[in-house]
Amino acid sequence: MVVVGAGPVGLMLACELGLAGVDVLVVERRTDPDRTIKAGAINVPTAQALYRRGLLPQLRAEQDAALARFAEFRRNSGVPPIGAGRRPAVGHFAGIMLDVDAVDFDDPDFADAGPAAEVFLVAQQSIEAILARRAAELGVEVRRGTQVTGFRDDGAGVTVDCGDHTVRAGWLVGCDGGRSGVRKIAGFEFPGLGPEITGRQAIVDMTGAEDLRMGWNTTASGLYAYGPMPGRVLTVEPDGPPADRETPVTAAELQHSIRAVSGVPVVVTAVHSATRFTDNTRQVPDYRKGRVLLAGDAAHVHSPFGGQGLNLGIGDAVDLGWKLAAVVRGWAPEGLLATYTAERHPIGAWVLEWTRAQVALMRTDARSRALRAVAAELLASRDGATSVFKSISGVRHRYDLGGGHPLVGSATPDIELADGTRLGEYFTGPEAVLLDLTDSADLRSRAAGWSARVRVVTAKPAQPRELSALLIRPDGCVAWAAEGGDLDGLEESLARWFGARTHA
Repeated sequence: MVVVGAGPVGLMLACELGLAGVDVLVVERRTDPDRTIKAGAINVPTAQALYRRGLLPQLRAEQDAALARFAEFRRNSGVPPIGAGRRPAVGHFAGIMLDVDAVDFDDPDFADAGPAAEVFLVAQQSIEAILARRAAELGVEVRRGTQVTGFRDDGAGVTVDCGDHTVRAGWLVGCDGGRSGVRKIAGFEFPGLGPEITGRQAIVDMTGAEDLRMGWNTTASGLYAYGPMPGRVLTVEPDGPPADRETPVTAAELQHSIRAVSGVPVVVTAVHSATRFTDNTRQVPDYRKGRVLLAGDAAHVHSPFGGQGLNLGIGDAVDLGWKLAAVVRGWAPEGLLATYTAERHPIGAWVLEWTRAQVALMRTDARSRALRAVAAELLASRDGATSVFKSISGVRHRYDLGGGHPLVGSATPDIELADGTRLGEYFTGPEAVLLDLTDSADLRSRAAGWSARVRVVTAKPAQPRELSALLIRPDGCVAWAAEGGDLDGLEESLARWFGARTHA
């Protein structure tokens, strides 16, 4: 298996494959990890995916360090500290901040999210570092400084040209970003909408910043965001895409943009990290073409507004990983790999629409400003803030897996069990989990034919529940659920997702 790209998506996919015992090679054209400033937070599904693999302590450590830097920045900026136990922010929509006090965290969609939901302020670079260490622990080879220049899919496998070497693999997955070479070489269609804005994000040293307002700010010429970390600034100018996205972002360019949008005469004295972005939104119609697949930005591109890009890519990797491993290991039921596009494409399409809507509210004409004022009023309401935050946090994402129990297709609830453990702690291996809450001998007997692929966990819930059993795929998605001891459909679901019954 060859995975192209050693960013968070490629590494997450490689870790999932490595956990399942698949021999995987990650190739990356960069010689060192990309230090360019990118996403600064993760959503609930991403945190839960890493939690299920035993990485929650590392996430917490990164968040603690980020919160300390954030608090120091507020102190140095003369901004009052945030109360203990409160989030510094719950996100924004088109730069319209969501008030944490307006969100109804008692909404059922937030229930049973578990301790992973408390972790959110973890930057993309930290996620990449965590996953790089995880890949090394799993014995995954990451070959840096290697450019994929071509490949040939002959139906039985893929021959990949990696610099001076040729690698033969069963499958090739492009996780190589929005300008994916794998996507271009394979000839995937990439329809969508062209850009109409230029955005810049950077970490800089500058003088005169005391007059910049923290958080997101709307002005007559665009938007800018300052903080929450020292020197972090983002600008949005709705005057078309940049003339050249390839040249390095200079101090003069950033200074001009900050001044143009904010009206504050800052002087940028040093640039530590900087990038340009646009609102180009495109998505491949099918994430697979023969033995070549795409994940992350290689399959879909959009603006970073709302912080969905990193999370969308991690979701792709988690969904694809166990399915591709099942194909490689020879037990995948017919059509399993086709569910990758069927499940992930709608989520990606939603993100594209979500970011397009935000760009529409960022326009500076009078009609758009009027619409923005209406949107701000709605987002200040309890229902509005709660609904938008549920989307931003990812708790309402689900797959259409057909009828059955309301939990089917959703992320598994992280049920607290009577022995002090939680359900999410039982996913450190590559197997699915069948949770038996009633100590049912019949359930264990029916599931025995899938024991090599499905781990049965018999436990009592810490609090009484109507649920009696859950079948959860390795990616944390509920495949089947039962109440009152009813086992109808269990064996069909086991066969649908985990192949034919075996004796081992």
